[in-house]
Amino acid sequence: MSELVLRPAVAPADLQAAYDIRRTVFVDEQGVPLELERDERDAEADHVLAVLDAVPVGAVRLVIEPAGFQGLDLAYGPIAHLGRLAVLASARGLGIGAELVRAVEELARQQHRRAVYLGGQTQALGFYERLGYRPYGVEFDDAGLPHRHLARVL
Repeated sequence: MSELVLRPAVAPADLQAAYDIRRTVFVDEQGVPLELERDERDAEADHVLAVLDAVPVGAVRLVIEPAGFQGLDLAYGPIAHLGRLAVLASARGLGIGAELVRAVEELARQQHRRAVYLGGQTQALGFYERLGYRPYGVEFDDAGLPHRHLARVL
């Protein structure tokens, strides 16, 4: 039986593993320019690393946005922004992406956030909707890929 561990990526080796996973998924597989994949928000983000049988296979980050971000209700206060969710192809279909989303939601709750926002690729809308996220607004381009705004109230 496989063992999945989710842990904060704070050690330099864990942060590098998270960045390497993101580069593989977004840059190598999806063609996102590296300069768009990494940004200044990485320094302030909470990063979570998924490790399957001692091998890093997934990553996600959480940053905090101001109240009203992307048209969300001001009453929610500052918004938890889930981003850069990536799972290596070899580990897809095992529920790791869903576990990473739940980990970000738990971090958001611990930080007393009332809602989680994400800009999700349109090809992944069903995945996010199954986890309770609702799309809103119109489709938009992010790094050359079609996206939709999604949010979930905690």
